[in-house]
Amino acid sequence: MDRAQQLSEFLKSRRARLHPEEVGAGTFGDRRRVPGLRREELALLAGVSVDYYTRLEQGRARNVSPDILDAVADALRLDADERAHLHNLAKPAGARKRPGRPQRVGPEMRQALDALTTVPAYIIGRRLDILAWNDLARLLIADFPTLPVAERNMARLVFLDETSKDLYPDWETKARDTVSNLRLDSGRHPDDPRLATLVGELSLHSADFRRLWADHNVRGRTHGRKRFVHPRLGELALDYVAMRAPDDLDMTMMIYSAPPGSDAAASLHLLSSLTAPATGTDSLQTA
Repeated sequence: MDRAQQLSEFLKSRRARLHPEEVGAGTFGDRRRVPGLRREELALLAGVSVDYYTRLEQGRARNVSPDILDAVADALRLDADERAHLHNLAKPAGARKRPGRPQRVGPEMRQALDALTTVPAYIIGRRLDILAWNDLARLLIADFPTLPVAERNMARLVFLDETSKDLYPDWETKARDTVSNLRLDSGRHPDDPRLATLVGELSLHSADFRRLWADHNVRGRTHGRKRFVHPRLGELALDYVAMRAPDDLDMTMMIYSAPPGSDAAASLHLLSSLTAPATGTDSLQTA
């Protein structure tokens, strides 16, 4: 994926969502041919020249200082995830981290996953690849062991598996969160050819993915609530928390739970009775 194009499209999308009245730019003129702020308005708010901001938005600026990026981020009212994404996209090619070796689940993460026997949990890596899981995650989300390694990917499951719309009653929210997380990954690893292939395949086969990818939203969810519909147990509303691996910021353990005494907790207890011997294993991914 072309980093300069990503940077350009991201800045344009963030500028387009700002209403002039929100930032006190309503006096710059009345009739507008484009949504949101004009480049000259954004440049003024960021304290840079119009020419410099134009080159930045076109992906032509080189070695942009962190202070200027922060000033642009402030003017665009970016949140923490968006700000990090902007800095990642603006890094010089030599400073960007390239995908390294295939990701492996370390012994500490494996031990923690194996200890979670009463709640669904799985470990997700770069490109939203699913690297490991426990039995409850297998029973609730997908039968990971039977999937080809290349299909053990959350974005593929959400957009290319029609059953995902039955599993997630709030499918649009799940889809939006999935794309937002994938966008974050594209900022951290813009030179990852496998990520580019994944985005191309999803864009080719899913109109929903194309629509959401074009929004350029980025968001790393760390906690929240998600609803599932299990074919035998019905609907479960589960709380989730995302825990980063201590030695790999591109690896996260997703853990789902329910408040004690709730209907969802009772459903999880029933789900655990359905478990059969099947252990999640690392999915021998290549970087």
